Amino acid sequence: MTDLTSLSVRAADGSEADLSGYAGQVLLIVNTASKCGFTPQYEGLEALYRKYKDRGFTVLAFPCNQFGAQEPGNAVEIANFCKLSYDVTFPVFGKIDVNGPDAAPVFRHLKSEAKGLLGSEAIKWNFTKFLVGRDGKVVDRYAPTTKPEALERDIEKLLG
Repeated sequence: MTDLTSLSVRAADGSEADLSGYAGQVLLIVNTASKCGFTPQYEGLEALYRKYKDRGFTVLAFPCNQFGAQEPGNAVEIANFCKLSYDVTFPVFGKIDVNGPDAAPVFRHLKSEAKGLLGSEAIKWNFTKFLVGRDGKVVDRYAPTTKPEALERDIEKLLG
């Protein structure tokens, strides 16, 4: 079994970044988009991050353009949007695919660990969320309609 923190991802600047720096933290990993009906969830994600970051919690955002072409910008545009519109301070990585043959390894791993509705691995829309424990294991998968604030109890339980 692959350890999540042994995987590498594309940073916003296009370089490769590994997730090892997040080992031992509770993570909320989300595929995001700037022009989605769920985009205002950035506000809730940032609130969670600010509330729990000092206790070992991090939100990791992965912009994705696979659903309704709702993330058309390049990495600089996306980063600017997140900062200017929602004052996002958690990591926003480079744009990726979450489904199909070019799906990023981190999302292939997440989907195999936490299946969706009716056992499907496919991500159905933007703002699907995966909660990962300090041990690197995926604890749960949440639908795009699940608001970030609804995850507080689960996050607090993992933070101890």
